[in-house]
Amino acid sequence: MRVHFVAVAGSGMGSLAGLLKAAGHEVTGSDTSFYPPMGPALEQWGIRLMEGFDEKHLEPAPDMVVIGNVCRPWNVEARTAIDCNMRYVSMPQALADLVLEGRSPLVVGGTHGKTTTSAMCAHVLAVAGFEPGFLIGGLPLNFESSFRLPGPRKLPVASPSGPLPPASKRKAPFVIEGDEYDTAFFDKTPKFWHYLPEVAVITSIEHDHIDIYADAASYDDAFVEFVKRIPVSGLLVASSHDPRVVAIAKAARSDIAFYGLSTDASEVSPHWMAAPVAGTSEFDLFVAGTSGGRVALRVPGEHNIRNALAALGACCQGFGVDVKTAMRALETFEGVKRRQELRFVAGGVRVYDDFAHHPTAVRETLCALRALHPEGGLWAVFEPRSATACRSLHQNEYAASFDAASTILLAPLGRADIPAQGRLDLEQLALDLTARKRRAETSPSVEAIVKTIAGGAAAGDTVAILSNGAFGGIFDKLKVALETRR
Repeated sequence: MRVHFVAVAGSGMGSLAGLLKAAGHEVTGSDTSFYPPMGPALEQWGIRLMEGFDEKHLEPAPDMVVIGNVCRPWNVEARTAIDCNMRYVSMPQALADLVLEGRSPLVVGGTHGKTTTSAMCAHVLAVAGFEPGFLIGGLPLNFESSFRLPGPRKLPVASPSGPLPPASKRKAPFVIEGDEYDTAFFDKTPKFWHYLPEVAVITSIEHDHIDIYADAASYDDAFVEFVKRIPVSGLLVASSHDPRVVAIAKAARSDIAFYGLSTDASEVSPHWMAAPVAGTSEFDLFVAGTSGGRVALRVPGEHNIRNALAALGACCQGFGVDVKTAMRALETFEGVKRRQELRFVAGGVRVYDDFAHHPTAVRETLCALRALHPEGGLWAVFEPRSATACRSLHQNEYAASFDAASTILLAPLGRADIPAQGRLDLEQLALDLTARKRRAETSPSVEAIVKTIAGGAAAGDTVAILSNGAFGGIFDKLKVALETRR
């Protein structure tokens, strides 16, 4: 089958294009540009690329046209596919139609932690010999790419003592990071509704994507419908720490496995519970109240302990992975690119890259880095770029999110189309942070930020670059500045 991708160079579209190429399809793709890292990766995977959008790219007509979420109704290729009655689908629908059939989807949803939790699940299943397929919105450092086709699943034979448990009867697992963002201009439903999970995880729920969900109720409704799509024979793994998750989990027809920390205050008792070891990334595991032993994670932070618990519940209770095997697998999990990723050390200064842009993610990331590096100063460099981050929705919450940092540098908003009355006020945020005894300032440019850090950061300090975009090449510029300063 020939499959053509319109706007192929995005992380999700590009990864799916690579996955379909690996599955044996002829894959082509068009986009306005093919910048690294996705452009070179697409070429390496053998995908024929076409620069710009042109109706001629659809000659001869492909068997399927996958139209990216960034496309608008007037995109010439999307318009041609629709008007000429070609088979056109969204990215999630293409995944469901061409990959998920005959597999058992494990879908990880939630406002925070879904990329890391998905990567943990894929790694645990791989170590346990399940040969999982996966499509993840980041690059898991234990794998060579963000996607993989699943291997065959050999189902066990029922024993004379009784029928097999549901986990043993599942097909080849396929792990998907379930995004709640809308699907395409012709399909305004959430992406993760298309994936029909047999096993699902919900890590957390906080109002996000304000450009799609006008209020918290509409955001919650997306998760309610997601939960209703889990079959009776499936499993929902849900955070007991989050009261909104607990409330939404009640809509499930399937079994529910809650997870949480021993220090949590919750209305439900977690089946999967961790007792964190203070000052470390270790925890003692308890399964249904029984001690399972200690796990020592390589990735720091209390939020990653929660992610690990979710992965244990999904893989062990959902697919029958041995608990001890899963625990040891988690100890070899190396993390995900752009999630607390140490990019370099220059001039004695550690520089980390993290995708955090929601207040909760900012707080958890900075707390984890402060615990990992208690010595020296912690610099937080924040670029608000997402539709939610650039708005005033979380103005007050941001002020409390940077408490673990000693110095905060605020970059200009990444979107110019936000009305003034609804825009995040960076000057006010700097004042609020100063009132909380933090050094904070707004910066006019990447160059100004680099100059400030190079002039003020001391050996032993840590710098956290928080952005969900390229941030103007700040890493290369900062590395040069730190290496060449006197």
